[in-house]
Amino acid sequence: MENCLFCKIAAGEIPSNKIYEDDKVLAFYDIEPQAPVHFLVIPKEHICCADAIDSSNSAIVAYIFEVIAKIAKELKLEKGYRIVNNCGEEGGQTVKHLHFHVLGGRLLAWPPG
Repeated sequence: MENCLFCKIAAGEIPSNKIYEDDKVLAFYDIEPQAPVHFLVIPKEHICCADAIDSSNSAIVAYIFEVIAKIAKELKLEKGYRIVNNCGEEGGQTVKHLHFHVLGGRLLAWPPG
């Protein structure tokens, strides 16, 4: 997508503090962290939101969760972490590109603020 912030980050047009990158996904630290560890994982292919996941693209979600587990181990989040996906305006999605927030490094309360 032409004006998608995360597509531009994935393409290297906008810098990010990368944690992990391969041909399918990119993981980078959130610019406004809500926990001591807060990073995002995005597919490089533009998928607008969880509502757009179907049989043609659902494998990327499983792959993203594999990448999250790998990064969590590398960052020593063995006590636990939270994975968040916001979908749509009322769900709090501000960037219309599928992404998963991973938060850890402290006790996370439920429900969140």
